[in-house]
Amino acid sequence: MHLIGPRAEWDILVDKYKKVIPKYNQRHSVRPGITGLAQVSYPYGRNTYDAKRKLEYDLDYIKKWSFLLELKVVWQTVLVVFGKKGV
Repeated sequence: MHLIGPRAEWDILVDKYKKVIPKYNQRHSVRPGITGLAQVSYPYGRNTYDAKRKLEYDLDYIKKWSFLLELKVVWQTVLVVFGKKGV
């Protein structure tokens, strides 16, 4: 597991999402992270629609990965945690 990357998901939900969300498996092409672009860019997901939106951020992160993007996600994570936006 890395500090930054697509968040790991429950196996039950992965099985469900793989069946109904195209390209869902592509998020598993990199190691999961404790925080990620989807977590700091989109609110908590409760359904398949939200999972699709978060997948867009995960795939964008994978496609556009750079050290600068890593720093941006770390900074946004700090802002979310201390700004209590995730509560």
